[in-house]
Amino acid sequence: MTGTQIRNAYLNYFTSENRNHQPIPPARLIPENDPSTLFTSSGMQQLVPYLKGEPHSMGNRLTDSQPSFRAEDIDEVGDNRHTTFFEMLGNWSLGDYFKQEQLPWFFEFITQVVGLDPNRLYVTVFAGDNTIPKDTESIEIWQKLFNTTAPAKPGIEGFDKNTKIYTYDATKNWWSRSGVPTNMPVGEIGGPDSEVFFDFDPEDKLHLHQQSPYKDQPCHINCDCGRFMEIGNSVFMQYIKTDAGFEPLPKQNVDFGGGLERIAAASQNDQDVFKIDLLYPIIQQLESITHCSYQDDANKPAMRIIADHMRAATILIAQGLTPSNKLQGYFLRRLLRRSLVKFNQLMKDDTQTNSLSHLVPAVVEIFSDTYLESVDTTAIQAVIDDEQQRFSKSLNKGMKIIAATDANQIDGKFAFDLYQSYGFPLEITEELLKEKGLTVDKDTFRAEFKKHQDISRSGSTGLFKGGLADHSDTIVKYHTTTHLLQAALRQVLGDHVQQMGSNITAERLRFDFKHTQKMTPEELKTVETMINEKIAADLPVNKAIMPKDEALKSGAIAFFRDKYPDTVTVYTIGNDPQSDWFSKELCGGPHVSSTGVIGPVTIKKEEAVGAGVRRIYVTLSQA
Repeated sequence: MTGTQIRNAYLNYFTSENRNHQPIPPARLIPENDPSTLFTSSGMQQLVPYLKGEPHSMGNRLTDSQPSFRAEDIDEVGDNRHTTFFEMLGNWSLGDYFKQEQLPWFFEFITQVVGLDPNRLYVTVFAGDNTIPKDTESIEIWQKLFNTTAPAKPGIEGFDKNTKIYTYDATKNWWSRSGVPTNMPVGEIGGPDSEVFFDFDPEDKLHLHQQSPYKDQPCHINCDCGRFMEIGNSVFMQYIKTDAGFEPLPKQNVDFGGGLERIAAASQNDQDVFKIDLLYPIIQQLESITHCSYQDDANKPAMRIIADHMRAATILIAQGLTPSNKLQGYFLRRLLRRSLVKFNQLMKDDTQTNSLSHLVPAVVEIFSDTYLESVDTTAIQAVIDDEQQRFSKSLNKGMKIIAATDANQIDGKFAFDLYQSYGFPLEITEELLKEKGLTVDKDTFRAEFKKHQDISRSGSTGLFKGGLADHSDTIVKYHTTTHLLQAALRQVLGDHVQQMGSNITAERLRFDFKHTQKMTPEELKTVETMINEKIAADLPVNKAIMPKDEALKSGAIAFFRDKYPDTVTVYTIGNDPQSDWFSKELCGGPHVSSTGVIGPVTIKKEEAVGAGVRRIYVTLSQA
């Protein structure tokens, strides 16, 4: 099955009458009005408040396919399985069904719907520790599904094809936002998980383990030799940490995540995820442009990097992001510049008439029915072309810095600083130094690189704390202000204005919107005055849950409206939600109860961020 077929089949499977899940729309890759995380990196991210007990408007059985982006994996891309952008198939039980339903359902889906051979499937479960018992319930369920009485075996002892179930400690088979149980604070929820792996080399004819960097280590299904690939993980949130230890939750949740690309690769019996329909057309277009063959192993790492990075970059740009040196824009810039380095290597620097932007139509074609409907392909290409020109200048700047630096000062740290500051590739630094008879200290470069990577990972982990519901009154005030701002902009500039993205910190609100011209000082002052008038009027903010069609007919605005569920939450700012309101939008909240608590606001700046997209900054006087 293709990735597209698997996505559709999965949603159909869980929304069928006997499983009765409600499909929820995927969240944007750049979370709306949420300062707690840079990107949407998993399907459960938008569901944290509901997994913690808040009722969901669509019920307690949910499903979706969530596009996700993991910035910390940028430097891992190049092998057969790592990607920064991926789709996560998800289903959730919010205090409804549990292990007895979840594990058989996923097993049935991948074996009977997708058609994977059960003989090539293996699973892992939580081994238990001195505070929490082994997950024997999952073990017993898997034994019945595999029709085996063989006991579970500790995974670290190696792989045995006659053993279907392996146990690992909390570093592998436990989930909480804080990691392993000992790191969890009092009040945190968590639980064991069960992962499913596919064996790409059941007869050991491909000798994947023997060819890997791990050939001198015992092969087990959680190793990274390439033989086994995780395709799905069922998390069972069943415990809460208390002062007395771990206690069962009164309502236990299921959070399942399955890698769409990986399941598709397993379906096609090819461990290279870049050969599936959601990636290979980009590779084929790249072959056409560069005249390089993907069948040549020497070209594969570069072509995989370009295909993944361009897929992610195209969707991020379509959602309003532009390259920059800060926050999300920094990672978009890294995607594009790393792609350009690899592109130049494939082109042998003959890039005068070719551009990375020529790959955009291939990405748009893949996702034209899902995440890239009715996008402006030319505008996306313009952003990429502009960044390609900027990077050419950075390369020239880096070369001048090398030429002006004493050879004795050019060490591994110097090479990393060039890479970090200008995106200057280590390979090019090495080529310039060869002429001087020098080599780069790669150990120092790697040490600096790892230090940066660790900081990046810990930073992105710290950013994800569960969404706006866990944050301050100031953040909630800014969130409500985005509704006032959008309504005021539409009244002053016209109904063509629509939100393209936003970012909130404790210090300011940043709002991106569609508009082709720079706003005049008079327009900015009118918008600011209008917002402050509505705040001074202390208008009530009302929340209502209703059918989407009814909400739209009532005047509520919604962009990407086809992505909203059939039942939506509407926030209305005004004296009467039916007849006297200033703002009415589909939104997930949270908001202040009335505008008066926000206090006066000030528009600090307005600027262009891309073709037809403007950015405006707003601060609260009381912040």
